[in-house]
Amino acid sequence: MKTSYLFVAALLLTALASCSKIQTEGGTKTLKDGTVYAGCTDAQGRPHGYGQLTKGDSTLYEGQWNHGIRAGKGTVTDSTGTRIVGTWRADTLAQGVRTDSTRTVYSGYFNRQLMAEGYGSQRDSTGAFYAGQWRKGKRTGWGFALTPKKHIRVGEWKADRYLGERLHYTADRIYGIDISRFQHDVGRRHYPIRWDRLRITHLGTISKKTVQGKVDYPVSFMYIKSTEGRTIRNRYYAADYAAARRHGIPVGAYHFFSPKSSGTVQADFFLRHSRFNRGDLPPVLDLEPTPKQVKMMGGPVAMFRMVRAWMQAVERRTGTNPVLYISQMFVNRYLSYAPDLKKNYNIWIARYGEYKPDVHLVYWQLCPDGRVGGITPKVDINVFNGYRNEFEDFLRKNCVK
Repeated sequence: MKTSYLFVAALLLTALASCSKIQTEGGTKTLKDGTVYAGCTDAQGRPHGYGQLTKGDSTLYEGQWNHGIRAGKGTVTDSTGTRIVGTWRADTLAQGVRTDSTRTVYSGYFNRQLMAEGYGSQRDSTGAFYAGQWRKGKRTGWGFALTPKKHIRVGEWKADRYLGERLHYTADRIYGIDISRFQHDVGRRHYPIRWDRLRITHLGTISKKTVQGKVDYPVSFMYIKSTEGRTIRNRYYAADYAAARRHGIPVGAYHFFSPKSSGTVQADFFLRHSRFNRGDLPPVLDLEPTPKQVKMMGGPVAMFRMVRAWMQAVERRTGTNPVLYISQMFVNRYLSYAPDLKKNYNIWIARYGEYKPDVHLVYWQLCPDGRVGGITPKVDINVFNGYRNEFEDFLRKNCVK
């Protein structure tokens, strides 16, 4: 909204209240700049009671006055068709409803420049809706938004940009890890995993986090890399898988996708060398191609054909929907090419920040540099998108039967 006409109202009103060079004629007073006041005045000639202040085709203010100061119900209309109906206190719009020429309606609080400030809600002609905090006319702070396609966003905003839901890490949340040979081997050194000591003790330093209390969380779920492409196997997979089950940790296998072979071939390799026992977590496809690799596969559309082939083959064999592991950058760049995957499969996002990713997800990898008692190298730490009841419900519905 253009605010030039609206903002100038405050300046003109100040001039009107103090100006001694006002010509009076039949209840109408005209300033030298062409601003016209028509209405009631007090003994000193100041607007008092009901009156209208106009300039050209803009109504700078129409409503109640108190000795030269706007006070009570009033309306502002500018030349662009924007109209504000609200309540003024001490010459300032306290609260009101603004409707512009595009039929966007804002209801809430304003600042002295007649911009949305504080709490307010807005709905536009497409059906998009937002309710939350505003600053200088932009969504800033905590808010709730609903897109025209009914996608919900709840979290924090800054200058109209959605940041996400700020996650607070507490002992009530459900944490897990994913491991590969790199939790055993670093260079030429080998480190065994001490399964009886597994506790998450640090959430990494790569990003800012809000942690309440001491980080000392049990490992509530675990994914182990099994295969990569059509030839690479994790030599520690079988032993780690058996140890996790022996210690009562819900465990699943993941496959690292390669751009060099078809999805069907890779799915067959993964299925032949992985284990899927009753109660195991749904299998995961780890999809982390570079832009060069996406191009090598024939572009996003061709890449997703390969991905679908893998997902469908694994689903047929295991009887459960696989999970797709991707990064936030991948979501932003490519996921729009495959809305069916986003709709039909659970998503596991790698995003190393303090805000929850803006997709429907089941797991969130919050850091690659966490610390876990019993494991010497750094570990990827993940959090389930929910609490204990939701996690148990997820296990009942999605684990291997």
